[in-house]
Amino acid sequence: MDSLSQIALGAAVSVAVMGRRTAVWKAALWGAVAGTLPDLDVFIDQGDAIRNMVLHRAESHSLFWLTLFSLPFAALVARLQGDWGKTGKTGDWQILRRWWLAMWLALVTHPLLDAMTVYGTQLALPFSNYPFGVDSIFIIDLLYTLPLLVGVSWALATRNGPRAHRGQMANAVGLLLSTAYLAWGFAAQQQVAQVARASLAQQGIVVEHLLVTPTPFNTVLWRVVAVAGDDYFEGFYSLLDARPQITFDRFPRGMALAPELQHIDGVQRIVSFTQGLYKFEQRGSRLLITDLRMGQEPNYSFTFAVAERHSPPVALAKPEQIEQSIDIPRSLAWLWRRALGELLPPPR
Repeated sequence: MDSLSQIALGAAVSVAVMGRRTAVWKAALWGAVAGTLPDLDVFIDQGDAIRNMVLHRAESHSLFWLTLFSLPFAALVARLQGDWGKTGKTGDWQILRRWWLAMWLALVTHPLLDAMTVYGTQLALPFSNYPFGVDSIFIIDLLYTLPLLVGVSWALATRNGPRAHRGQMANAVGLLLSTAYLAWGFAAQQQVAQVARASLAQQGIVVEHLLVTPTPFNTVLWRVVAVAGDDYFEGFYSLLDARPQITFDRFPRGMALAPELQHIDGVQRIVSFTQGLYKFEQRGSRLLITDLRMGQEPNYSFTFAVAERHSPPVALAKPEQIEQSIDIPRSLAWLWRRALGELLPPPR
């Protein structure tokens, strides 16, 4: 998820756990810090554009490593805030345990929330590098974030005086509503998946890989990608559509290029990371690989040049990410109208 959502989630979790055991602003501040820390891996240069992509949300998002980190981090927080060393050994241990729980939850809810998106989060490192992705929420969705922001803001605004308990209650309600929104997104995804499978079966398409993920900023309009052999199919379905049916457009995956490119390290990484949702293509003399999960035809978030066309192709010294040009006003206008159930062709 986006940084604002992670900051709000970390702060809300920390405020809920700490309650009145420390100042609300302290709990919110350190919860926000803990909610931000896992994403600092974006400042690490892994060597090339593909490695930077597939190694984001890796060790820094591992539940195992974050759990190990949480105790010394919580001890540092308790010491810096002066909550440790005031009440004797028993009191110190109690407040440390509470800070530990707050910081651990703020840290681990970050990758767990990320895993609800389509990107791929390697939760199980160092035991497995499998990129978990539920695919049921877009990376930015204000309906998820706003309840958290309102709850934390309310708690901070009423931190003193007789209304402090109302702030704590508002924060808890914000957490509940945001979590309920995640549950709603998952339920909506399952409904769309059923419609997608039925529509594909009616059209005689035998699917190898199926992706059902929300379009930007909402959980009403969903994008469906189905991979079948040398082709992939893209369709859109709104929960407000009059009929439970999806029309798919067909596109080539360029799999004839696979034998020539499969030895390239970056190609192997994308193939594994996308779990089959990729395509090859040639533009001029350059050979490209594209992650089909993020974006929509023909504009994708991650397209990389990996080789030059010679005989045979020659791998580039470093993969290069290809920038895409998107008509944002036109795309947003289509998104809004299509979400409301208007059957419009996508803006190709």
